[in-house]
Amino acid sequence: MISTFNLSKLNSLLQDFYRITRLRITVFDDSFRELTAYPEHIAPCCQIIRTDPDAAAECARCDAKACELAASSRLAHTYRCHAGLTESIAPLTLGNIVIGYLLFGHVFSYPDHEEGFRIIREKCASYRIDTDALKAACFSSPLISEAYIASASHIMQAVASYLCLERMAIVRRKELPVRIDEYISAHFTEDISVPDLCRRFQIGKTYLYEISGQNYGCGIAEHIRHLRIEKAKALLAEHPEWKISETASACGFSDYNYFITVFKRLTGISPGQYRAEMKENFARFSFP
Repeated sequence: MISTFNLSKLNSLLQDFYRITRLRITVFDDSFRELTAYPEHIAPCCQIIRTDPDAAAECARCDAKACELAASSRLAHTYRCHAGLTESIAPLTLGNIVIGYLLFGHVFSYPDHEEGFRIIREKCASYRIDTDALKAACFSSPLISEAYIASASHIMQAVASYLCLERMAIVRRKELPVRIDEYISAHFTEDISVPDLCRRFQIGKTYLYEISGQNYGCGIAEHIRHLRIEKAKALLAEHPEWKISETASACGFSDYNYFITVFKRLTGISPGQYRAEMKENFARFSFP
């Protein structure tokens, strides 16, 4: 675990979220372990489903998969779980590192109770659970619209940002993934490579790839290319007088043609087109 949380402040914030949305919200650490939740007890449908050990194990796998998807995209992710209930998850990030997750659910989001119960019963058909009790729990669940879920997801993203800004979630600065991220963020315009990083941090390539996949959702080289292109976009807007080759060099690309290729692959347009669009947008919104 590379993060620690102020649980007192965190629980207070979770209670505020629940008062506004009436949705249970849970906090996971960066290893997908549940840290705290409010309210403490899960929804009645989930309580019944998890009486089957196989279903409970599938719930844990489903949550872990959702965390991985959120970590990869760095965006909130709304989905139906293996049992047919709706959840939404948002990553907690500091810099380029995912340090935890917020998840709300499990929500009964169907047009009516009959359809919802039919789908959930089909998805849970292989589990050894009390079907009558599940039906009663489903029919007592409030019907939550997709629009309501989307709004709650937006609020949860704001909560995630607030958590990091207020330092309720604090990265342990000496942890290896954080030190690697800090080094890359400071030196990505320089000539750094996977072997260089392995030598500097005394780790093997396999472990470095594992860290990169968990924290960036891609390989180290691809992550560095993304950082360089983001810097290139900023420089193209800030310094329209620069030659494209100067921008490429300032971002760490020694090969001009390779820079053009990578820029087009990641943005869909050439650096020259991007700069022209920035000039046009600036002119359009500038005051006379």
